[in-house]
Amino acid sequence: MKILVIGGGGREHAIIRKLRENPAAETIYALPGNGGIAADAECVNIGAKDLEGILRFAREKEIDYAVVAPDDPLALGCVDLLEEAGIPCFGPRKNAAEIEGSKVFAKNLMKKYGIPTAAFEVFTSPEEALAYLETAPIPTVVKADGLALGKGVTVAMTREEAKNAVREIMEEKKFGASGDRIVIEEYLEGPEVSVLSFTDGTTLIPMVSSMDHKRAGDGDTGLNTGGMGTVAPNPFYTEEVAQECMERIFLPTIRAMKAEGREFRGCLYFGLMITADGPKVIEYNCRFGDPETQVVLPLLESDLLEIMRAVTEGCLKDADVRFRKGSACCVVLASEGYPAHYEKGFEIDIPADVLPHVFVAGAALKDGKLVTSGGRVLGVTATAGTLPDAVREAYALADRITFANRFYRKDIGAKALAACK
Repeated sequence: MKILVIGGGGREHAIIRKLRENPAAETIYALPGNGGIAADAECVNIGAKDLEGILRFAREKEIDYAVVAPDDPLALGCVDLLEEAGIPCFGPRKNAAEIEGSKVFAKNLMKKYGIPTAAFEVFTSPEEALAYLETAPIPTVVKADGLALGKGVTVAMTREEAKNAVREIMEEKKFGASGDRIVIEEYLEGPEVSVLSFTDGTTLIPMVSSMDHKRAGDGDTGLNTGGMGTVAPNPFYTEEVAQECMERIFLPTIRAMKAEGREFRGCLYFGLMITADGPKVIEYNCRFGDPETQVVLPLLESDLLEIMRAVTEGCLKDADVRFRKGSACCVVLASEGYPAHYEKGFEIDIPADVLPHVFVAGAALKDGKLVTSGGRVLGVTATAGTLPDAVREAYALADRITFANRFYRKDIGAKALAACK
């Protein structure tokens, strides 16, 4: 079976590793992949947003199944294009990917169908937004409407910070057309939880919950990043919370999407906050999270390829989806200066026995050697029977990987560990 995975980060590396466990996966192509993924799949230099190039390649190689992993190609309609060419895919079609592609769409969907989320206002002009902020409750949250590489959200603790966010997004066009509209929403408090789920549009099966660490520095300080590490499961996501989420958020969301003529098939990501008033949706993603995937999939006991095909074929209710008991921790090793300016091109040394625990995100092959090529370079994941053991092992592995200007947070899992005591 020839499988095509679109994307080239740590998430895609984790997906590819899991797909390889199925003996039917004879050949896996990654478009574009990266220097680390090249050890587990055949990488082809076709960008994830080059839809015509992807289609051409898929036809030429007679691909049997495709996994479209990143948000951009999903929002552009990559799944639609491949399916119309007769290639079955894992991932939502363009009209369903709108749940992540537009914050305004997602917020209006939740409002219409009574799905718990923060109160919000939508603005199409900076003047109106700035006028609103003169009297709006502070702190507040300012969000660009469209995709912004996970960086289009500002949690503003002061009125001036909120106004600056509006100016950056709407006047300076920091995120281009993604900032033509913005959402200004109520500031919520409570522990955050990430829940990835498999869904075929009717059945929804949540995966193990996780906790992301977005800020660059220890103690949740510094700039927002794409994620500096994760742990799973999230101790704040109790059985009672899970039940409430299923009844008030998860199933209502997929039913709402179907009612809107936007049936969602693929991985639907729920970014949640457990507030004093119960769980509320902070955001939806139309795909596997990064780096949440790097802790969730190593705990999956069942066959990922079979689950994905069941999603595509609309028979998820009959699929075997099991997660092992225990915990996982992923520590992201980044380039000093990320997410702002950083240097790259430094050789990475990974001991052979550590490699199976590494998911590469920003690295390239140069003269046969792995070198840094991005801000988030790689993630190191350890699984263990308990969370303290998983955290300890992840850091022990991370300490054995070296490259110039390496940095990583030293407190991944600290909040979760404190909650477990």
